[in-house]
Amino acid sequence: MKRTPSVVLGLCSYTHDSSAALLVDGELVGFVEEERLSEQKHTKLYPARAVGWLLDQAKLSTSDVDAVAYNFQPARYLAESPVALRMALSSATRDRSLARAHGFAKVALRTRRRLRVLGSQFPSARVTSVLHHRAHQLTAYAASGWDEAAVLVVDSLGERQTTTITHGHGVQHPRVHTLEAINDPASLGYVYGAVTEHLGWRRGDEEGTVMALAALGDPARFRYLFTTAVRTTATGFRIHPGYFPTRTLTSGYPRTSRRFVAETCPERHPSEPLTDVHRDLAAALQERTEQVMVHLARRARVLTGSRRLCVGGGVATNCVSIGKIIEADIFDEVFVPPAPGDAGIAIGAALAVHVDGRSPRPVAGIARRCYLGPSYEDQPLDLTPWPGLRQKTLGIETAEFLADQLAHGMIAGLFQGGVEAGPRALGNRSILASPLEPGVVERLNATVKFREPFRPFAPMVPVERAAEFFTLGQPAPYMSMASGVTDLTHERVPAIVHANGTSRLQTVTRSQNPFMHAVLTAFGRRTGIPVLINTSLNVKGKPICGTPEMALDCLANSGLDALLLEGRWITK
Repeated sequence: MKRTPSVVLGLCSYTHDSSAALLVDGELVGFVEEERLSEQKHTKLYPARAVGWLLDQAKLSTSDVDAVAYNFQPARYLAESPVALRMALSSATRDRSLARAHGFAKVALRTRRRLRVLGSQFPSARVTSVLHHRAHQLTAYAASGWDEAAVLVVDSLGERQTTTITHGHGVQHPRVHTLEAINDPASLGYVYGAVTEHLGWRRGDEEGTVMALAALGDPARFRYLFTTAVRTTATGFRIHPGYFPTRTLTSGYPRTSRRFVAETCPERHPSEPLTDVHRDLAAALQERTEQVMVHLARRARVLTGSRRLCVGGGVATNCVSIGKIIEADIFDEVFVPPAPGDAGIAIGAALAVHVDGRSPRPVAGIARRCYLGPSYEDQPLDLTPWPGLRQKTLGIETAEFLADQLAHGMIAGLFQGGVEAGPRALGNRSILASPLEPGVVERLNATVKFREPFRPFAPMVPVERAAEFFTLGQPAPYMSMASGVTDLTHERVPAIVHANGTSRLQTVTRSQNPFMHAVLTAFGRRTGIPVLINTSLNVKGKPICGTPEMALDCLANSGLDALLLEGRWITK
C-alpha cells in the first residue's frame, strides 16, 4: 500500500504564470507566484524562489517533499492527435489538422520531459500530473469554504478541455465531480485572446485592457459576427473556424482568419491610434463573452441544482462577465477565488494529490484566504540604493495617518503583510488614492501607472457600507466582480465609475484586512465617503511588487508621492 503523502508541493511551471503552493498534512503553508519575487511578469520559468520560500517557511528541504503535483497530464494532450487528424475530413478544418495533431503530440512529449525534470529535483517525491481543469475546480471550490456548490471553469485550454461544469462537495475533504466538459476548439479564452492580439495588445496579459475598451464602443456593429462566430448550443457553445481557425499549439498560425479581418479591420499595431472600429470590436467581443458566460452559468445551475456557484479559469478574471452572472440572479451567491487563473492551480494540484491519497487530515488554510505569500515585517530597510528617498517610522496611529494623507490628495503605495494571491492588489500591495481628488484618474494613468487613459480604477469599501454605493448585493472580497453603482456614487464619487456604469469592487471586512478596514473607516470620517481607489503596486508591464526592493523601485520611478512600507513612511 502506498504511503499517504504528508508534504505535497503544487506547481504551475514551464508555461506561464509560474507559481508554487505547499500543503503539509493538508494545511496550506503558503502560495506565491514567481513573478512577485523574480520581477519577470508572467514568467514560465521553474518557480525556484517560490519553492525556496515555501520550504523555508515549513523548515523543510527538497528531500522532505513526498509528492510533487503538476498541473497538466501529458496523456490527455496525446489523446487529441487522432481526433485532430479526423479534422481533415472537413473542408473547414482540413488545412490545420496535421499541424494540430503534431502540435498536441509535441506538447505531450514536452510535458513528459518536464515531469522527469521535476522528479530529479525532489529525490524522495512521487511526481503526479493532475488534470488541468480538475486543479482549477479544486482551487475555486476549496477557496469558497462552502460545503456544496456548482463549479464552472472557463479558460483557453487545459490539455483538451476548455470549459467544465462540476459539482463540489465537502469542506474538510473537498471533492469535485465533473458533469459536463467542452473540448477545444470550442474555447472562449482562445477567442478573447485572439481578438486581444488583433487589437494590438499582448494575449495572455492585456485582455483586461480590451474589457475596459469595450465600454467605449458600440457592440451592434459586430454583433452578428460574434453571434455567428461563437454560437451557443443546448449544452454550451461552439466556435466557427471560418472566423477563428483551429488551434495548432504550433507557432506561425494566426488565430484570426482572413474572413475575420475582411469583416472587421486590419490587425492593429500597438503604436497605432485607437479608432471607433477597435472600440466597437472590443464591445462586441465583450458582449458575446458575457452572454456565453451567463449561458454556461445557467447550464451549471440545471446540472447541479446548486444555489451557489464558484467560477475559475482565466475567463473568470473577466469581472464584467462575473457581474452579469450575479445580475442574472441564477444563484444566491457567486464566488471567484483570488487566483482564478493558471497560477492559482498550484493550490488545486496539491489538493488533488492530498485528497486522492485519502489522507485523514482535513484541508486547512485555503478557504477565504488571499494573503498567502511572503511578508517582510520587522526587517531592516537600507535606502542606500535609492538616495532620493527619505523615511520616518510611524507610531501606532498608522491607519489614521495614511487616511489623512490620502484625504489631502496624496497618492500612496502600501506594502504590508503577506503578498496577495492572484492578479489583483487587495490592500497589501496597493496604490491608494482619494476618489474625491479632481483629476485623480488621469493622474494615476499618466504619471503613476503609465497606461491607457481609458483604463478605470477599482474602488474598495468596508463591506458594511457597500450597499450605500454599489448594487452588487453580495460580498466581493477579491476585486473579481463588476458592480452597478447607486445614485450616491454617481453624485459623489464619479471617478470610480467606468463608462459602462460599473465599478470593479472590493469589499473589505475587519477580519480579512484589519489595517485596510481601519484606513477606509478613518477616510470616511474625514470625507464622508469611506471609499478609496485601489490599484496594484506596480507600473504597466511590471508584476505587482512582491518585495520591498520592488516597491522602492516603483516609488522612485513613478509618480507616487509616498510609500507606506511596514510602518515606515517613505517619500521622495
